[in-house]
Amino acid sequence: MHEMSFLRLMADHARWMNRKLYEVCAGIPDDERKRDLGAFFRSVHGTLNHLQLVDRLWLGRITGREFRIRSLDQQLYADFDELRREREITDGHIADLISGLKPSRLPDPVIYVSFLKKTEVTLPLGVVLTHLFHHQTHHRGQITTLISQLGHDFGDTDLIYMPGAKTEYF
Repeated sequence: MHEMSFLRLMADHARWMNRKLYEVCAGIPDDERKRDLGAFFRSVHGTLNHLQLVDRLWLGRITGREFRIRSLDQQLYADFDELRREREITDGHIADLISGLKPSRLPDPVIYVSFLKKTEVTLPLGVVLTHLFHHQTHHRGQITTLISQLGHDFGDTDLIYMPGAKTEYF
């Protein structure tokens, strides 16, 4: 598989999963979505918010349009519908970034100051993009656990069940 096909597959899978999870979450009462279930970002809403925040942070680093944050659990949107709309927009920005990216740019340096370590870091763009998708998958796994604890079914999450996964990327 060509590296750009892989990145497009990751972006499409992330969008597919985000839409699925937000659809399930729309059927969960707001107080349940925001209930502290002991997760690192406390709740379903808190974890969805963290993903939105960090994706914007990485997009800012990649594009050179700084996105400043105060903390990794900073609430961007208390309103679920607003968070859902912004997730769709962010997923569109990620897809646009990937679709416009030339493979020759993957080794290009992304230079930023680490929020946690307060030091300058330089990483290849390809590593940053791989991390972005890995980070999403990690936290979506936490969200599915929380949704399950709340008694809701989130359906299939495996990439192989995404429509087109078997035919469109090779």
